Amino acid sequence: MARRIRWLGVGMVLCFFVLFLQLNNIQVVKAHQYANDPDNPSVIAKAQQPRGVIQSADGQTLAKTVPAPKGSDVKYQRIYPKDWATLFSGIVGIDSRFSNYGVEAFYNSYLVAHNKPVTSLKDLLTTGGPITDTVTLTISTKMQQAAQAALANQTGAIVAIDPQTGAVLAMYANPTYDPNPLVSLNPTISQNAFTQDNKVNLSGFAPFTSMAYQDSYFSPGSTFKTVTTAAVYDHAPQLINASIPSFGPIPPNYFKGQTTPISNDSGGQCGGTISVMLPESCDTGYAILGADVGASGMTAEAQNFGFNQQPPIDLPHGSSEISDFLQPNCYLGAQVYLAFSSIGQKCTTASALQMAMVASAFADNGVLMTPHVMADIHDSDGNLITTYQPSVWKQATSATTAQAVSGLMQQVVLHGTASGVGFPANDDVAAKTGTAQAGLGNTHVNAWMIAFAPASHPTIAIAVVVPNTQLDKLGAQVAGPIVKAMIESVLGP
Repeated sequence: MARRIRWLGVGMVLCFFVLFLQLNNIQVVKAHQYANDPDNPSVIAKAQQPRGVIQSADGQTLAKTVPAPKGSDVKYQRIYPKDWATLFSGIVGIDSRFSNYGVEAFYNSYLVAHNKPVTSLKDLLTTGGPITDTVTLTISTKMQQAAQAALANQTGAIVAIDPQTGAVLAMYANPTYDPNPLVSLNPTISQNAFTQDNKVNLSGFAPFTSMAYQDSYFSPGSTFKTVTTAAVYDHAPQLINASIPSFGPIPPNYFKGQTTPISNDSGGQCGGTISVMLPESCDTGYAILGADVGASGMTAEAQNFGFNQQPPIDLPHGSSEISDFLQPNCYLGAQVYLAFSSIGQKCTTASALQMAMVASAFADNGVLMTPHVMADIHDSDGNLITTYQPSVWKQATSATTAQAVSGLMQQVVLHGTASGVGFPANDDVAAKTGTAQAGLGNTHVNAWMIAFAPASHPTIAIAVVVPNTQLDKLGAQVAGPIVKAMIESVLGP
């Protein structure tokens, strides 16, 4: 009898174990599949309800719901007007059977059909169906078109921010994608589009991932020297006027862990004070400077500008958005990696959004505003539901430091590495160029520029990255004209 009870107990334990595995399979492993299955009643119900409009800052409709064709299994269909579909897809995202992305996901609770909030006795007594809200972005079609034209079919990304408010003025990346096939009522078309848009192209990037804010794998190169300069002012002021030794290549063993020479991008020799070295972008001098500030001071400064943290933009988040500086799994205590990281290489990676925030902080006296793409939300009756309230994310550096670095960035334009871009004098541009090894066998570079203008009262801060360009191309040559075009689109002739 006891033996039978034991076997019964074992059998019950096995049944519970199998039940546990199946519950995990349903609730974890296949949760996404079931949640978005076209036969799921909740998915079907969603397709039977209208959805709110997403529109640009200048009132153009970017996403809307229309009645589905006769004979369809659903009542409504989401569409993205073709004039703006690929231009805004990296921001607007999609609402589809695969899931929601972009603004469609972040502001889903406003866009989805919902009961009107009761704010008066009239609302309480009035009966009506579900309502939807309209989400208005901070980004105009004019600015997105300017970004598209400036990038001119090159693989790359542009992010422009109003430094006073954090409002995103432009956010565009190539490759991009057309969201309409993804929301097709034909499952074969939508599935093929989803597969295609997640394929990595010949440049190494998938259209479905917006390079502007979701890819933080690019070494920012010499644009990061602005942060290193700020670290000198904030953590090692004794180095502000110090004369750094002049080197062509820094010989092996100068830094702990160094086995090969560290050379300047131009191949020449340079050194001196930061007022000399930043405009000419001296690699060897800044490698020494960063090492002299030390890992603790450099890391603190980078983190004050947003590195090693999730950017607080109002879009869905992922781990690939986090820009890195001197993370332990890369640094390993090797001083040579600190030196390289201080010039935006090795253990320093950044997204276009991150470097636009760096430029924005210098433009706003060291204040880093929270970046955002939503301007306001109205209900279907035109009543204001909410307006985005600008907020400070970080005090990246002091006003004194920001003004000092800004002055040096103006010298970059007047007499330094950006002097050949041709910025109009009345635009009063402050900028920093960057040319970083792209990690493809030293045969390609990432071309960068960050800038803001007018320097006396900035209204735009911008970052541009064009990855995997030819080895003989510099950031000023490739990214410079793009930055110039974007600044002109705001400031005008």
